[in-house]
Formats: sequence, structure tokens, C-alpha cells
Amino acid sequence: MYLKALQLRHFRNYGEQAVAFTAPKTIVLGDNAQGKSNLLESVELLATLRSHRCHRDRDLIQTGEPLGRIAATVERAVGLSELALMLRQGGRRTAIRNGEKLRRQGDFLGALNAVQFSSLDLELVRGGPGERRTWLDTLLMQLEPIYIHILGQYAQALKQRNALLRQAKGHPDPTQLALWDAQLAALGTRVMRRRSRGLARLVPIAQEWHQAISGQTELLTLQYRPNVPMDSDDPTAIQGAFLEKIQQRAIAEQQQHTSLVGPHRDDIEFTINDTPARQYGSQGQQRTLVLALKLAELKLIESVVGEPPLLLLDDVLAELDLNRQNQLLEAIQDRFQTVITTTHLGAFESQWLKASQVLTVKAGTLVQC
Repeated sequence: MYLKALQLRHFRNYGEQAVAFTAPKTIVLGDNAQGKSNLLESVELLATLRSHRCHRDRDLIQTGEPLGRIAATVERAVGLSELALMLRQGGRRTAIRNGEKLRRQGDFLGALNAVQFSSLDLELVRGGPGERRTWLDTLLMQLEPIYIHILGQYAQALKQRNALLRQAKGHPDPTQLALWDAQLAALGTRVMRRRSRGLARLVPIAQEWHQAISGQTELLTLQYRPNVPMDSDDPTAIQGAFLEKIQQRAIAEQQQHTSLVGPHRDDIEFTINDTPARQYGSQGQQRTLVLALKLAELKLIESVVGEPPLLLLDDVLAELDLNRQNQLLEAIQDRFQTVITTTHLGAFESQWLKASQVLTVKAGTLVQC
């Protein structure tokens, strides 16, 4: 797939901006806080309907404006697609595909696939379980667009159950609670099974990349740590274990007025040579781990979708040593359309620069170099 054009209107610090992508590699050059990351964020939103930098649409819209818009032309093997997202200060966003307003935003997923890699991704290793759940969920949405619907159903059931626990002040109606228990277990089981299967597909690819980058000296292990025991992939057995754990935590839930059981409390554990990477991994090891994950995402999405996704690199070369830079740039070659931001061109070889389109950004305005 190939991103041919992008148009931004009142998005972040961009007023009106159109970009034509004329080379497989685009380098966006500029000082900090000029709009480099914002450009990549707009593409990430089109691919995943999410931003890894914020959670509210109103934070994405230019100050003082009621609406923001991101639009793109994407070339796929099946032809051209015209995509657009309308963002509102107050209210639901609108997703438009080939001129048609979509009733469900999940139907927008899959039109554009992208992998984002920024310095913030080091929080995958250093941060809390929520960072890792969000990372895995975002990947699964691109592999299985229906997953956003499943995750949304679970989130709604969790919200309703938590509301019941809060309103009842420790004494919820048993019949009502049993209904929400069953809903949470059924929907949570669907989430957990997909997380488990998705991670199992990613693991061998990530391990292969990790060994290559580390010079065959380290073994990476990724373990899914579900909040509910999963002794098998059988949905009936998982639901049974889910309901059993809910009963075990019933008193604590009623005291804390919140749901303590379910995939909203899952984690993914990273270990290097059997040592937890979060607590004991060096900065270099953590960077190698995240780089291996991102390269694995690229390969997995390509194998499932049948076309290479875009790669969005947000000032990551400065975070990597020369060996890891070379591994990354060699992996990209001409296989993946890449948009990469940087504050200087010194990290790029002349061959890379010759094959790249270079754009300069200043105060939300892009200029072709």
C-alpha cells in the first residue's frame, strides 16, 4: 500500500496543509515543537483510529476551531481509497471512506495499515500494564478490524457493571449483578482469546528480529499474563474460570466498588535471557526489545493483510546506537513506505537521502526541500 496524499485542516498546529508523497521514503525535518510528530499522528489516526499521544479528540483540533479534518488518498492492490476523519470539539467523530459516511467506525479500519515507532514506545517496557494492553489491542485492530467492536462491547459491559457496584454501595442486586457477570465473562473471553492468539503469532517473529539485532546473544520471551486463568483456548472453560474468579473477588469488588476481574487487568511480560526486561534490562536492551517488536509488527501485518504497511518513525534514530540504526534502515530498504522525522540529516547516508523526499516543517507549515 502507498500513501499518495494527505490533507490536514485545523489538526494540531496545522491550519491548512496538503502533502503529496512522491518517494517511498519521506524525511520530515524540523526543530522540536514545529509539527513533525503531529504529521505522523494524523496518519496513525487514519490507520488505527487511535493516537498514542492523547485520548481526546478535542486535544487534536487546532485551538479555537470547532472541527478538525484528516484526509488521505491511499493506493492499494485493489485500487485507490479516499479516507477522511472529521474531529469535533464536542461530539462524535465521523469516518468517511470513498465518500460514504460509515455508521460504525470499526468499518474504517483496514483501509490503511501503519506501524508507529517513537521514543514513547520505550514505555512498552518501562511503563505499566495499560501501555502494553493498548499496544497489543492497537495491533489486533489492524489484524482483525472486528476486534475494535469486541473491545468496545467489553468496555461497555465493564462500565455498566462498575456503575452497578458504585450505585449499590456494596450491596448490588444479586440478579442484576449475575447478568453483568455473565456478560463480562462472555465478552472478556473473546478479548482474551484474541489477545492470546495474536501474541502467539507475533512472538516467533519478534524473537527472530531480536536475535539478529543482539548478535544472537540474547533470547527474548513474551508471555501473555491474563487476569483470568487460561488453561486452554476453549471459550466455555475460560468463561467458567472467569465466573469462578469473580466469585472469589466478590467481597473485594463490593468494598472497592469496581470490577477486579477481566482482561482490563491483563499484562504482557517481556524477559531477556529469563530476566524481566522492565526491572533489570539496560537501556540498550530495552531499545533492542522495542525495535524487535516494531519490526515484527511490520512483518506480521504484511503477512496477514497481504501488503506492506506504512512505517512511521518519530525521531527514533536519535534513540538508537549506530548498530540499531543500521538494522532498522536495512530492514526498511524499499520494502515499506516510510515517513521519518528528524531534527537533522546527519544520521542518513547519502544513498538514503538521494532516494528520499525531504520536507521541512516550521510552525505547522511544510515546505518541499
